[in-house]
Amino acid sequence: MKHYSTHSIDMFVRFVNQDPEAYNWLIANGYQELVATLEAVRDDKKAFKFLMDNKHFELAAFVNAIWDDDKAFRVLLDKKAIDWAACANYINGDEKAKEALIRVGKGHFVNLAIALQRRIHEDGDRNVSPWGVFKNLLDFKKYKKDEDS
Repeated sequence: MKHYSTHSIDMFVRFVNQDPEAYNWLIANGYQELVATLEAVRDDKKAFKFLMDNKHFELAAFVNAIWDDDKAFRVLLDKKAIDWAACANYINGDEKAKEALIRVGKGHFVNLAIALQRRIHEDGDRNVSPWGVFKNLLDFKKYKKDEDS
C-alpha cells in the first residue's frame, strides 16, 4: 500500500471539505486515488472502478468498510491498513477507534473521518429534499442512458 503522509491526508481532508486548492494539490502531486476515494464513498461506480483497476485495494476496502462491509474491514486488517480501518470504524460510530487514532498520533485520520461523515450526511440530506429527489431522477435518467450506450 502506498504510504500517505500526514500532509497528504490533511489535503484529502481539505478536499473532502470542498477546498478547490486541496483538489488541485492532490491532482498535481499524484494522489488521484484519494480524489477517487471520496467519489467512491459518494457512490460513484467509475471512481470505485478506478481504485480497483489501479490496484488501490486498501482504499477500495476502506470505501466498502465505511458502508459496514465486514469483509472489507477484514481486508484492511489483513493488509495492515490499521489507520484506514480505524477511520472507517470511527465513521461507523466506534468512539474507541477515535481514541486509538489519537493515542497513536493519527489525529489526521480522525479529521478525515469527521469530514467524510459530514459529507455523507450532507449527501443524504440532499437525497431526501424535494429538489434533491427531483435532481436524482434526472441523474438516474442520465445514468441509465450512459449505461445503455
